[in-house]
Amino acid sequence: MKAIGYTQSLPISDASSLLDVEVAQPIATGRDLLVKVKAIAVNPVDYKIRQNMPPAIGETKIIGWDAVGEVIATGAAASHFKPGDTVFYAGDLNRQGSNAEYQLVDERIVGHKPKSLADAEAAALPLTTITAWELLFDHLAIEQQAPEATTTTQEVLLVIGAAGGVGSILLQLAKAITGATVIATASRPSSQAWVKALGADHVVDHSKPLQPQIEALGLGQVTHIASLNSTEYYYDTYIELLAPFGKIAMIDDPKAPLEVMKLKPKSLSLHIEFMFARSMFNAADIQSQSELLNQVSSLVDQGFIKTTIGKNLGAINAKNLRAAHEILESGQSIGKLVLEGF
Repeated sequence: MKAIGYTQSLPISDASSLLDVEVAQPIATGRDLLVKVKAIAVNPVDYKIRQNMPPAIGETKIIGWDAVGEVIATGAAASHFKPGDTVFYAGDLNRQGSNAEYQLVDERIVGHKPKSLADAEAAALPLTTITAWELLFDHLAIEQQAPEATTTTQEVLLVIGAAGGVGSILLQLAKAITGATVIATASRPSSQAWVKALGADHVVDHSKPLQPQIEALGLGQVTHIASLNSTEYYYDTYIELLAPFGKIAMIDDPKAPLEVMKLKPKSLSLHIEFMFARSMFNAADIQSQSELLNQVSSLVDQGFIKTTIGKNLGAINAKNLRAAHEILESGQSIGKLVLEGF
């Protein structure tokens, strides 16, 4: 089967950083599904793995953790899906990625693709959806409510770096199934318009001091913070902004140590979201990822959530994937980058 992989960690400007290759088609056993990949999305984790995890000499590593495809076969213990089902999922860091014509994936981390979305539109969602859902509800413990509800709670959620992939779905989830007041950060006019369209109640400019801008909104103290980038830069500001017993949940990798004891006077808590934790360690509640993907699929089909696709870069091949990695490494993307078809 066709696949895109790499044999050594190289700068994305090098034509050998990602290569078109041929590898054997895998066989489904156990609880695995064999999926024929139709569309994929590209995430920062892709280039981070490519840059920092070279394969063993003589081996080719296939990455990619966002896919839509058709179930072709199932393992003997799989019971939630059948051949012909169209699914979406993020996959498992321990296994071959989705930059291939066929992929094996544990059914417990797979959801039914939203019927109302095209394949490329749906491919933009899984990894960021799982990340945003776990951050909001497992870590920050934001109160959920039915999508038809109109109740506004006392929760004030600040989302740092809201225009990126995770922020783009997190804003929608917060708007659709919580009563929190949402403050998003964005600095460029295009990204400010993007986050407003996705449901942010207020937008502040993260290139300027945050505290005076947020105080000027007259909302009272922030109760929850979703820190999607530059956590070390804003950390002290978070502590000033948060109400006692407030929560911070982060997804990035700070370039400097965070002084955790600064959180003590206000009894604040710091949480780290890593959506691969359940699949990497076969968590007892691994099935929750399938369940949340199905819930979001339903929200999409009901019109409460829309795709976060930013740009379709064309066919799934090494040239187009290198372009996607280059855009993500620049830090200037809005929404998700997708590719479709081999």
